[in-house]
Amino acid sequence: MRLFLFALLWLPLAQADTRPAPEAATGWQNQPLVQAEQAMVVTANPHASRAAQAMLVRGGSAVDAMIAAQMVLTLVEPQSSGLGGGGFLVHWQEDERRLVTLDGRETAPRQAPADLFLDDHGQSLGFMDAVVGGRSVGTPGTVMLMWQAHQRFGVLPWQDLFGPAITLALNGFTVSPRLARLIADNRHSLGKDTDSRHYFFDDKGRPLSAGSHLVNPLLAALLTRLSIEGPSAFYQGKIAELMVDKVHNAAAPGHLTLDDLTQYRVQERPPLCFPYRQYNICGMGPPGSGTLALGQILGMLAHFDLSRLGPNSPQAWRLVADASRLAFADRGRYAADSDFVPVPVEGLLDRDYLAQRAQLLKGADKALPEVTPGTPKGHWPTSFDGSPEFPSTTHISIIDGDGNAVSLTSTIENAFGSRLMVQGFLLNNELTDFAFTPEMDGVPVANRLQPGKRPRSSMSPTLVFDEQGDLLLVLGSPGGSSIIGYVLHTLLNVLDWGMDVRDALHQPHVLHRGGALELEPFGRNLALQQAMAERGFDTRLTELNSGLHLILRRPDGLFGAADPRREGQALAAD
Repeated sequence: MRLFLFALLWLPLAQADTRPAPEAATGWQNQPLVQAEQAMVVTANPHASRAAQAMLVRGGSAVDAMIAAQMVLTLVEPQSSGLGGGGFLVHWQEDERRLVTLDGRETAPRQAPADLFLDDHGQSLGFMDAVVGGRSVGTPGTVMLMWQAHQRFGVLPWQDLFGPAITLALNGFTVSPRLARLIADNRHSLGKDTDSRHYFFDDKGRPLSAGSHLVNPLLAALLTRLSIEGPSAFYQGKIAELMVDKVHNAAAPGHLTLDDLTQYRVQERPPLCFPYRQYNICGMGPPGSGTLALGQILGMLAHFDLSRLGPNSPQAWRLVADASRLAFADRGRYAADSDFVPVPVEGLLDRDYLAQRAQLLKGADKALPEVTPGTPKGHWPTSFDGSPEFPSTTHISIIDGDGNAVSLTSTIENAFGSRLMVQGFLLNNELTDFAFTPEMDGVPVANRLQPGKRPRSSMSPTLVFDEQGDLLLVLGSPGGSSIIGYVLHTLLNVLDWGMDVRDALHQPHVLHRGGALELEPFGRNLALQQAMAERGFDTRLTELNSGLHLILRRPDGLFGAADPRREGQALAAD
């Protein structure tokens, strides 16, 4: 209690040519294979992993650990997620054998116009012009998502889950090389907001360097209030007023209102599950497009013996690439918030439909010359949306001592979101995940902006079950639209190619999002690039900065690892 009273004393202190570079990598860090008997956590930062571990050791649930980790990540990984963002949660309740998916995605303000991202001439704004400022801010969902999850699945008192983050915010933490690089890369846009500039720059006006000591008493004060008052401390009162004022007084003002905040609700969605080989793979349905795209890609690949081809086969990657192209074509036309648009989920995952799409991949060893959206049952006439979707995002994978599991992907969209800071946290730029152009040739785009609507997302928090229905894998990743390829690649590595958890995450990525075939420039990919180019693919060697966090459950225990490309950590919590 002394900690909370101390924190309370601080309360009065209260599109193509404009695309940003991929989120900065940390540099390759070989990650160990971590083993545990019953409980494990994997997050994007050691501070967050230790906070989650502490909750599990105390007998807390996977959701308790998730909340503790998310609060810490708001502080130590502010560019990726936080109180000002949203997320998708996939939860497995072991004793009831029940899967629950909660949608805490941000919503478009009720007063936001359909042409929000068009200029005076009806042309789309450049991506960064759309991102920076209040215009891009959606109604945050993370706080309510954490609260609703705790109400249903929490064990420890709500107040206890904030202790690690409050202590760290008051005592401070060391700025990591990755965070320092991102601050430097975004120094011009961060400098446009007074609060962001004050927090991320030193007293000489320079971006904070790696090794700097950073404290956040304003965030500590807010977390203290949240721990005592619950979500009303965020969605009502002074903090809500500060968010609205910030959005409306930014250089590019937005439309967030107090009513948007007080009326925000988390949506429980039906879990989206599909078969692959002998497994059942589950995740979030619309407005998520990730699990839907994975179901399509794997539904096509199920017609081929990838195990026989192996992970070094150009033919295997030709199939993966073209199946991905077909799925991304469907995603661009049909995926959106199903509360506003009739998304043909059943038709897109129909076995006959996917068999027809898979037939396009057969009988050739070359890239498909042309890829277009299909016509699944229940489809609705909509225009294609090729809007970009960029990081920054984070992922948390947890299994607790009772066998319950959490797969949470949480985001503020681009690195540092809108660049607007309020009370020590950043506001999202999630509205740029909508299509900038609401219609094409008079035909509406499914993912167009509408008041109260949730933008399409590639976030793919995933659980995999074996043929007996037992939990097998917990995984997910940040990475914008690359998330789909990252999760796909990991599933293939484990389920088709028999790799252990660590090896699966240390393989070079290969992915296709409908443009060029992207290959990480190391290992087998150096030879694979030429082989794929010879098969007609436009290839590109590029940094692919996934942040995969994976736990495998077997009869002899848990096996987990963090992605070597970032700063994550897997910890046993027995």
